[in-house]
Amino acid sequence: MPDDCVDDHENRDIYQYPWETSVMPRLFVAIELPESIKEGLNGLCSYGIQGVNWVNPNQFHLSLRFIGEVDQGTFDNIADTLIKIKGKPFMLSLTGVGTFPQGKSPKVIWAGVTKNEQLIHLQKKVETRLNQIGIQKEKKRFSPHITLARVKGKLPGRIGDFLGYHSLYHSGEFEVDSFHLFSSVLNPKGAIYRKEREYPLI
Repeated sequence: MPDDCVDDHENRDIYQYPWETSVMPRLFVAIELPESIKEGLNGLCSYGIQGVNWVNPNQFHLSLRFIGEVDQGTFDNIADTLIKIKGKPFMLSLTGVGTFPQGKSPKVIWAGVTKNEQLIHLQKKVETRLNQIGIQKEKKRFSPHITLARVKGKLPGRIGDFLGYHSLYHSGEFEVDSFHLFSSVLNPKGAIYRKEREYPLI
């Protein structure tokens, strides 16, 4: 793996349960990507750009809903309500690259997701279940993507070249047969992600 594609989030498995500390975790619901897809995304990072922080390939995921900091009681409610979501496995693929926002001051570089109605329906089910237990409705429109890098400071050079070079990126299809509830805790070396619950699609 190219060195510039790996950030310093290297304590993935060194994790103290959040509520045993004074730190409340940030929760999010996401689809974990197969290793082959992560490797393909990691290959995009070989196109060097100064001034960006590349995401650790182990942390590539397709976010369905960011929830934020919660206490343990709220965590338990979230974990329980997501069990009620029913759905069947479906095929998905990734396509193209872009930035948020578009234009001269991007903050995020991402890989896109091929339009898929089953993915949209799954995200809506997650949103509905969370709203039913008192989680505030998400105001932003769901825009599925995989975060590849976060831009720091001023506009880095070569970002336009990167977008052009990878404009035709397309992954192979992969099966989505589950989704996960993740926690994220910040430490001095960055964010540590942990899969808290898995929800099969059967």
